[in-house]
Amino acid sequence: MKAAVLYEVGGVPRYVDFPDPVAGAGEVIIDVRAVAVENVDKMFAAGTHYASGRFIAHLPAIPCFDGVGALPDGRLVGFGNPRVPYGALAERTVVAGDAFAPIPEGIDPAVATVLGTAITGMSIKTAAGFVAGETVLVQGATGVAGRLAVKVARLLGAGRIVATGRDDDQLREVRALGADTVINTAVSDEALAQAFVDARGDGYDVVLDYLWGRPTEILVRTLIPGAFAFPKPTRVIQIGESAGTELALAASSLRTSGVEIYGAARGLGPETMAEIYGQIVRWAQAGELTFDVERVPLSDIKTAWQRTDLRGRRLVVLP
Repeated sequence: MKAAVLYEVGGVPRYVDFPDPVAGAGEVIIDVRAVAVENVDKMFAAGTHYASGRFIAHLPAIPCFDGVGALPDGRLVGFGNPRVPYGALAERTVVAGDAFAPIPEGIDPAVATVLGTAITGMSIKTAAGFVAGETVLVQGATGVAGRLAVKVARLLGAGRIVATGRDDDQLREVRALGADTVINTAVSDEALAQAFVDARGDGYDVVLDYLWGRPTEILVRTLIPGAFAFPKPTRVIQIGESAGTELALAASSLRTSGVEIYGAARGLGPETMAEIYGQIVRWAQAGELTFDVERVPLSDIKTAWQRTDLRGRRLVVLP
């Protein structure tokens, strides 16, 4: 079969022939239909993800760990956790017999690979208890997940949406998606702090944070009151770290600001996941939530893997 194969840590997958997988006891072969390539997949390939050791210990190997494909009986399913070295970027892969779930009717396989990305946007509800009418700040709104978070916040009834990013053209696109106010973070610390103050109105109720690092550090400092007060809570949901892995947090940033910091997984469980995934599917089926994907053939994986021009679109590989 044809597959995208990684031969060295930090390398670029090559489109080559690779032995077909053979199902063992309790396993099933999947004919792959679509695979979304995300930053975490590239982190695994580069050996920089905290859980990449098992993958890079089996090189050569096929990257990516979930996708959409067909069972031997033709049923379309979403699958995950293929048996190493068989990842998802191939014509076929092999997974455990319980490592797949049916794809809802009416969902394009390429779009189905991206449905899960919208789950982080739903964390304003599951992690922070969002209620309609509240103000939401999306830190890092020009990426795939950030743009979906803006759309989700609007569908959930946000009163105001403030969005940040580093590119004015992309921020204009985010405004068209539903953001009321946008902030360019590629400015001086002082200018960024003032922009956060100017945009907050009555306060940020929920912050979806895909950035961390410098922008969030500056944001949190702006939430410290100038005098003793009973602060309005600001619930910060930590999701990503594209602007930095660490945050310098002054004691006063928590003591008097009303800031509450949660991880995105707070409030998640099997029932909650099923509920929010079902809502995302219903929005997608109704055309209320749209997903921007860039479809490329598996044969173009070398070029596609290195692309930096996607501008908020998710790269989806079609074997």
